[in-house]
Amino acid sequence: MATPFVRPDVRAFLDMLAAMPQPDWPPQPDVYRAQYLAMKDMVDMPVGDLATIRDLSIPGPAGAIPARLFDVRENREPGPVVLFFHGGGFVIGNIDSHASFTAEMSRMLDLPVVSIDYRLAPEHPWPAASDDCEAAARWVASGPVELGRAVTAIALAGDSAGGQIAAVAAIDLRDEPAAVPVIGQLLIYPATDFAGDYPSTEAFGEGYLLTARGMAWFNECYAADADHPRASPMRHAALAGLPPALILTAGLDPIRDQGRAYAGALIAAGVPVTYREAVGNIHGFITLRRAIPSGQGDVAGALVAFRSLLTEAEANRVMMQAAA
Repeated sequence: MATPFVRPDVRAFLDMLAAMPQPDWPPQPDVYRAQYLAMKDMVDMPVGDLATIRDLSIPGPAGAIPARLFDVRENREPGPVVLFFHGGGFVIGNIDSHASFTAEMSRMLDLPVVSIDYRLAPEHPWPAASDDCEAAARWVASGPVELGRAVTAIALAGDSAGGQIAAVAAIDLRDEPAAVPVIGQLLIYPATDFAGDYPSTEAFGEGYLLTARGMAWFNECYAADADHPRASPMRHAALAGLPPALILTAGLDPIRDQGRAYAGALIAAGVPVTYREAVGNIHGFITLRRAIPSGQGDVAGALVAFRSLLTEAEANRVMMQAAA
């Protein structure tokens, strides 16, 4: 296999990580979560100013689900709302760990973004995360007064584990529609197939931040039924009729090929797909934009493309509604 291209800022970041003391293995979930958050300000961009940042509480299947509204505007006319599901292998991460990215989403999409703090494994194994996020999507779609704005449609977005959650939620809401339609999905280096065997896992399973050992530990904690479509959307027999998707992968990611394969499966099912790959970049780059400045270009390009996708989808929704 040819030596893969690694961006200079990615190489500098990986070299810095390699020089740091390595944590005990296997990690303790609470310790890992604290370490992940402690690194945030060193590797990621600040949240920046927004007109609206407000905590929400969403009724869920096992109690209240914390959430946070990010909006570049204070007041809005009726329109779409984006739900964001953070990554972290279903074990780590929260609203704060991805706040810089969700704020950037609102700025670049010019839309409100609701970030969901779903239950984490191993305390809450599969399918707790998907159950929470489906409930949250249905709540936002209902246009609750807590949002302070009328909702005409929703879009689903997430990175890594959150990309898997978004993909599953899109299928759930296709099969049992919410109060308003899902008009788009943004899947960022998504985990889409727990049961598959892909070349990128071996090629990039060591030395590129996310490791094969780490993936195995996350999967053990989440304890999903690998062949079930609510764990592995690639295993779903019917993908037709899903909303348009933008899939963004990283070229040096062990799960890169899962994103590629899911993009191909959606296209084969007739779903409109935009596929982008951050060549020379690693898993997790959307929350590493201070440490890997070139990742900002990948984020900006993807969000510009997603805004175009949502603009077209919302226009089509309005046209079909008027024709009905």
